[in-house]
Parts: sequence; C-alpha cells; structure tokens
Amino acid sequence: MDCFCCDPHHPDDIPAAFDPPVSGGLRAEYFRLETRRQFFGKLSKGLGAAALYSLMGDPARAAAAGAPAGARLPSFAPRAKRAIYLVMSGGPSQVDMFDYKPGLKFDTDLPPSVRGNEVLTGMSTGQARFPIAPSVFSFQRHGQSGAWVSSLLPWTAKIVDDIAIINSMRTEAINHDPGISYLLTGSMIPGRPSFGAWVSYGLGNINENLPNFVVLNSRIPEKTSGQTIFARLWGSGFLPSSHAGVAFRPEGDAVLYLKDPKGVERSTRRVLLDGVRRLNEATYQEIGDPEIHARIDQYEMAFRMQTSVPELTDLSNEPAGTFELYGPESRVPGTFAYNCLLARRMAERGVRFTQIFQRGWDAHSELPDRHKRICDAVDHGCYGLITDLKRRGLLDDTLVVWGGELATRRFEAFSLRAAQKIPDARLADGPGAGEYNPLSG
Repeated sequence: MDCFCCDPHHPDDIPAAFDPPVSGGLRAEYFRLETRRQFFGKLSKGLGAAALYSLMGDPARAAAAGAPAGARLPSFAPRAKRAIYLVMSGGPSQVDMFDYKPGLKFDTDLPPSVRGNEVLTGMSTGQARFPIAPSVFSFQRHGQSGAWVSSLLPWTAKIVDDIAIINSMRTEAINHDPGISYLLTGSMIPGRPSFGAWVSYGLGNINENLPNFVVLNSRIPEKTSGQTIFARLWGSGFLPSSHAGVAFRPEGDAVLYLKDPKGVERSTRRVLLDGVRRLNEATYQEIGDPEIHARIDQYEMAFRMQTSVPELTDLSNEPAGTFELYGPESRVPGTFAYNCLLARRMAERGVRFTQIFQRGWDAHSELPDRHKRICDAVDHGCYGLITDLKRRGLLDDTLVVWGGELATRRFEAFSLRAAQKIPDARLADGPGAGEYNPLSG
C-alpha cells in the first residue's frame, strides 16, 4: 500500500500522520477517469489556437478606444457594471399593475382568437367557458412618459420616467418551477448556470472581500402563498462553483460559520487555512481538477468575509432620511425594503449581482386582496432603491430588473376573483445603466 504525501515539507518516503494510504493501482485508475470538465478543459487548449485570430478583433479600433492590444470590442460601449434583479416569484398580475386593459368586460367569454392553441394547466382544462375578470383597481397616467400605473403602486408611479415597462414578454413554461428556472437560468431543465453566475464569470470581481453574487430572500407577507425556491436558481451549473450565489440569511448571522469558534484566534484560523491550502494545492498537482482552485478561493473569501460582511449588514450608520426613503419596513431585517437597502450598499461596495426574491405573488383566488398585500410590501422599497441609486450616481451603470416567471390572463379558474397563470406577458421593468432595451423578466 502506497501513501499519497500531501505535506510538501515531508520527504516523499516519510508520509505525515494525516496522509491517506492510497494504492498505486487506485491512483492510476483515478487519473484515467477524467471528469467532463477536465476533458473539455484539455480539449480547449487544442482548439484555442484556431479561435485566437477571431477573438483578437480589430486592432485599429481597439487601439482607438484605448483598449489593451488584442481586445475585442462590442458594437456599443457597455455601461452596466453591476445588476440588481428583483425576482417577483409567483407571477405578478400585469393587468392589475401596469398593463391597462379598459376594454375588458366582466363575465364576458374570452374570444377563442385570443386563447388560440395555448396549452392550459390542469386547473383550467375542465372549464366549460372562460369568463373574463377585469382589474378592480384604478389606473392613471404618470410622469412625462404618460405610463399607466394602477393604484396598487403609488410609489412606483413616482419613478415611471426612470424605468422601462415591457408588457410583451413571453415564456415557454406554463408552471412555476420550470418557469422560474427558465427565467433565471435560461432553461426549464435544472443544471444550467444562473443569471448571476454568468455575470460573475463574465465580469469578474471588483471587491475581493465580498462575493460577486449575493442572494437575499424576503419575508412573505401574511395571507399570501409563496412558491418554493431552490439553491439551483443561483447555482453555477457547469461554471466553477466560486461563481454561485451566496445566500444571506434574513436574521442572525448573515452567513453561517463565518465567526471563529470560541477560543480560536484569527491568527490560528489563518494558520489552519494555510495548511488546508497546501493540501489542496498538492491534490491539484496530482489530479488537475480546476474545482480545487475554486474551493481554495472560497475558503479565502470566507476568511475575508469575516470582517466585510458584518460591516456591510450593519445599518446603524445609515441616516434617518435613508430609512424614510425606503419606507418604515426598511428597519425590519428580512423585509423587501430592508433587502433593497442592502442591495444599494452592495452596489456601492462592488458586488456585481444582487438577487432579491419576493415570494407571495401566486394568487389563484382572492387576487385583489393578496396583490394589495404584496404590492404594499414591495412598492416603497422599489421606489427607495431606484431613487437612492440615482441620487448617488449609481443608476447610470447599474441594471435593475423587476419581473416574475409568469403572468395572468383574466379568465377565472374557479371564481371571478381568481387568475389563471399563463405564459403571456411576463412583466419586466428595467431601470438603470442608461438603456431602455428589452429585458428578460
């Protein structure tokens, strides 16, 4: 039985006490069984030369723009440096907030030309007819743009000229779980990298002391129903795991296990991490799995977060006027408004992608009451976030997206106060970054 020596300070023939015994045959077999990631990593080295010329771009144009030699420039000058995604999980009702439909008549049958051949869910396949239920909320035009906004969102109505409202979005999903997977990963099948992971992978770090991708899950308002969400919605998929989102807890320690155990000094923790790093580096030399380096990076990030995260989440130095801007709930940890304030602080500190989940939009019955509750929970916080970013000059290079995985068509599933979830018109509004381009929402 051979020994795999992990400690570089030990001679090869004198294993340390913690060196695991590994037979030579087992080691050889392990090296032959390449992972899929290792295979494509080696393959890319052979194909890289063939693509090098196209990646270099136009040297003259790059030099004129002040870019490094060999840099490939996009067709326009990008402005967004970070993104904040406000995920309205459950399917906000667009016809009750932004998509004004004054022509809808109560208890009128939905025309077949509108429904077409669209797939129905199990809750509506047995319906003999599809009577329409128009919105019960009043609408008014706001701002210089004259955008229609309902009485559910009085604070958002104040910032309509700073946002782009898109009522023409579509999705291929008809149910919530595949819908939100499609929204946040681009695929209804689990396993793909999430939106934030791609941003982290593509743009890299600004602040070495905070994660590139942070996830905040807001409290669910009373008497609303929240869809289940999963860590794969902020996962890294086949990208290195260092690009996965770090979920902050709404109460107590924002991130578990950051604090040193009682009796352990920070200097002792540093010595321990140095030892673990040497072990991982030795393993990498033997195996060559790039995920080992991702693990090393995560250990080092966690060590730096011991000081950066408490400072980030300490709102005691925020002036009273800031809390007034975001609304009274911004003082309550875990609320949507509180998380919006945290998102602004993260944007200031260089976090590339902040994702705030607000569940509770799924209303198949008593929609007016439930949407009133959840709009009250998010409206003021959204106003505060956009206004705060704008006055600090951050909105010019921050993309903010608000939207959900499904929308509603106003034919009831089982009462005239219900709403059938449909793929049409997923709502998206997207302020920031100086662009009013269509956004996925």
